[in-house]
Parts: sequence; C-alpha cells; structure tokens
Amino acid sequence: MRKIWNYFILPSVIFLSFISTAYAWDKGIYLTQYMAENPDKLDYFIRESKEAGINTFVIDHDYMSSRYATAIAKIKAAGIKTVARVVVFTDGGNASQMRSETHWEAKMKYVDDAIKAGVDAIQLDYIRYSSKSPANPQHAKDVYEVIKWFKKRISAKGVPMEIDIFGEVSYYPSMHIGQDIKMFSDSVDGVNPMVYPSHFWPYQKYSAEPYKTINGSLNSLSGQFDGKPPFKIHAFIEAVNYHYIKKTSNADKQNYLLQQIRAVEDATGVAGWYVWSANNVYENLFQVLKNNKIKGDDHKTETAQN
Repeated sequence: MRKIWNYFILPSVIFLSFISTAYAWDKGIYLTQYMAENPDKLDYFIRESKEAGINTFVIDHDYMSSRYATAIAKIKAAGIKTVARVVVFTDGGNASQMRSETHWEAKMKYVDDAIKAGVDAIQLDYIRYSSKSPANPQHAKDVYEVIKWFKKRISAKGVPMEIDIFGEVSYYPSMHIGQDIKMFSDSVDGVNPMVYPSHFWPYQKYSAEPYKTINGSLNSLSGQFDGKPPFKIHAFIEAVNYHYIKKTSNADKQNYLLQQIRAVEDATGVAGWYVWSANNVYENLFQVLKNNKIKGDDHKTETAQN
C-alpha cells in the first residue's frame, strides 16, 4: 500500500464514538477521490457495500473539487460513515517539511474542505518521515509536533482524527519513520495500523499466515496499553497480496481476505477494519462478506440477507 517497498521485520480519549451514528464495528473500504466523484461508480460501491454490510468509506481528498461535497452527501444519505484521507507528507517527509507550517497549512486546506463537506472523521496518512531516513530518535518528536498541530485544529471543529501507522509500529517505535504510538496516544482519536501480510519480511512466511500475522500485530498494539487503548484501532488489511496477484485464484484471494477479517475480529481492543485496494477492486471482498457470517452483519441490507 502507498508504495511501501521496505518491509517490516516482526520480533520471534477524547471521542468515545466517532459520530453519534457510529457502528459498534466498523467495516470499511478505501476509495480514491476520482471513484467517489464518479456518480455511476459511487452508486455501484454504495449498492454493493450496503448488500455486503460495509458501513464506512475512507475517501481520498487530495484536490479541490465541487463534486466532493456532493459525493459525501450521497454516501451519508445511504447511511455510510465517511472518513476523509489526507496525505500529509507524500512518501514521507524530510526535516524541512516536518518543521514547515506553510506545508502543514497547505494540507490543512484539504482537511478544512473535507470537514465543510460533512465528513465524519479525518484520517492523516504519511504522517511520518521517509522510510529511507536514517534512524534518529528526534524523528518521532518531530512527527508528534505535527500531529498535535493538526489535532488542535481538527478537534476545534468537533471532528475526530485518525492517523495511519506502519505495521511494525504495533510492536515497537520506528526511529526511521518517526512513529511512536505511545508518544502519540494523547493526541489522536484513532490509529490505523497497516498490517498487510505482504509487507512483513520475509513476505513468503507472513503472507502464508495472514491470520497469525495480523492478529499478533493488533494484539501487540493493544497490549502496549494493557488491552485498553485510549483511541480507536482500525486495522488496514489488503484486498490482495500483490506478490501473488497473478498467481492465485479468486477462491484463494477470498480465503486470504477472510483470514485477515477473522484475525481482526479476534483481536483485543479493536474497533473494526478498512480494506485497501489501490485501484478500488473489491469484488472478492464483496463475495466474502455476502457468503460468510461477519461481525456486525446486522447492517447488511435485506437483499443481501435473503
């Protein structure tokens, strides 16, 4: 996801509810802004999501468009929660960007526009140093200052704020990218660990054990707070393992998805999951959700249940 080519090596609350209509268990998909603003495509995703029991859309906001607010209104009218994803530092920042309020303000414009459009939550991605950065204990402190800056402004508007973190940060702070969840915990309402099995090293091992990989990562993250994290945890899982995308059948891809979902359901202190597909291809996910009993299924439409 997000062109993360370095791999993770595994070792051998201000808002009690994001919105008054928040679901007890969030099940979401990621959509590009283009997909959300295309009426026909959006109608398709809403219809399929309602039938499959998906209740949350994570939607990019990376360019200004009058169509964004229209899309958000349509999604909310369908009873689906909206989370605006804003990339803070493309591919990770450098020291200059980390200390540039001019850069932060430019990104805040997208946050403000999304809030004006009526989104239910803001999700900040790439809020970190570049993964190519040398290890430096100062990095997390720098990122923390950026997080606090955004949190103050977003909270003032009455909207909760999530951040995305590398999967490895579920286990320990990263001095390369500057993510330390214990340090950040007092300034976020939600944390989304990107626990893609394909991104742990060696990927052959962890991709073959998606349940174990994800469940262990989430329990480790929650365990840093004795199983009671002061923020909501949503696991980012992957629609497909890109290492094997051309080598696996749809049945195998669906089983891979189901194992990831079960891993999240069985984890401690977690509020749900978001599925990532860069190209927004979710047909296998929809089939998995329609054909299996999934946590939070009470929000499926009658069409899907019959």
